[in-house]
Amino acid sequence: MASVTAKVMSTVSAPYGVLLTAAQLAEKIADINSADSYDCSVFAFLSEVSPKLQQSFIDEMGVSKDAVAEVARKFSDLAGYKLPLAI
Repeated sequence: MASVTAKVMSTVSAPYGVLLTAAQLAEKIADINSADSYDCSVFAFLSEVSPKLQQSFIDEMGVSKDAVAEVARKFSDLAGYKLPLAI
């Protein structure tokens, strides 16, 4: 597992006891339904992982930046504050 992926997964998985793979997280951060279901792993990624590491993970996993931005905007609205990827 790449260093970027390991750092992201430890930040997202450990505190919440969520067991998911990097590929599953990559799918979730680009799926607007994650915001609709208040997915804690996606919110952790968007709020607790550094913006630089978020970008590296998105690039490494080949995730659509536009899709992630849409999910981040929805989570920003729900949280009441701007998340870095909510552009």
